[in-house]
Amino acid sequence: MRYRTQGTCSQEISFEIKDDGTVTGVEFLGGCNGNLKGIGTLVEGMKAEEVIERLQGITCGFKSTSCPDQLAKALKEAVGR
Repeated sequence: MRYRTQGTCSQEISFEIKDDGTVTGVEFLGGCNGNLKGIGTLVEGMKAEEVIERLQGITCGFKSTSCPDQLAKALKEAVGR
C-alpha cells in the first residue's frame, strides 16, 4: 500500500500487511532518512494493531502529527479502522 502523508517532511509511506496482520516492507519517501529507516526496521514483523497503538498521536515539534503518527494513520486506513 502507498499512503500520501500530510503535515510531515516525508511525502509518502509504502508498506504491506501480511494475511496474519503483520507489517512488512515499511519505506518512507523523504523525511529524516536514518530515523525513518529505524522506524521501518523496528515495526517489521509487528502486528499492525500494535504499531497503531504505539505510534498514534506522536507529534513532531510544533506539528500536530509526525512520521510515526502518519504511519499509524496509514495502517488504520489499511486495516479498516
